Amino acid sequence: MSHQDETILLFRNTMRITDGHLEDFRAAIARAVEFVQQHGPQLMVQTFVDETRMLAHSFQMYRDSDAVRVHWKLADPFIQDVMKHCRVEHFEVFGEPDADVAAGLRSSLGEQTPLTFSPASPASYASAWHLRRSGRARTPPRTRSEAPRRHHHRQQLRQWPMDRPE
Repeated sequence: MSHQDETILLFRNTMRITDGHLEDFRAAIARAVEFVQQHGPQLMVQTFVDETRMLAHSFQMYRDSDAVRVHWKLADPFIQDVMKHCRVEHFEVFGEPDADVAAGLRSSLGEQTPLTFSPASPASYASAWHLRRSGRARTPPRTRSEAPRRHHHRQQLRQWPMDRPE
């Protein structure tokens, strides 16, 4: 196994939600996240919606570039549904995807969308190895109420609009 094969990839996708599409966007995101949590290869997926600024931030963690390709193949209809209600404003890649995944990202985002790559440091490889071996690389709870209540001081942080009861 090469050094490249050990790379955990973290994607941060910042999306601008189209005016008048907030509820449709939320519904499309909910369907997409539910699908990938059940069938996708991600180690983690979480989306935060900022209603005030009409932005959404999606974080996705993958074991390697092969997992990204599997995700693209399985989730394409869900991705297309989400994209009817937003546009990608910025896309960040942490880690080192292989050349095919990097080219696929560049191609799908086009020249108008900023795309940045931040290579992983050797310390992060050790952390990724530890997460995989310990079995702790799992999808986080979907809502704050499902999360463990160990760190009560963190609950005072700004609540995202998606955390408000309906």
